Amino acid sequence: DINYAQSAIFTPSDFAFPTNAVRAEATPNTEMTVIADVSLELLKELHEHGSVNILKDRRKDLYKVVLKK
Repeated sequence: DINYAQSAIFTPSDFAFPTNAVRAEATPNTEMTVIADVSLELLKELHEHGSVNILKDRRKDLYKVVLKK
């Protein structure tokens, strides 16, 4: 058997993040740990004001958001 593996940490592909949406990646076929810092404030700002607003643009006549407790 031939196996291939590579791990990565992905980000949104929007402004203020890497253009290829990869924050960090491991060396292929090497056992290692991948660590990267991601700003939670930046993610929150992107969620509210980013160029892609999937939740705001949804068709409310077809889908609804339900909070389960």
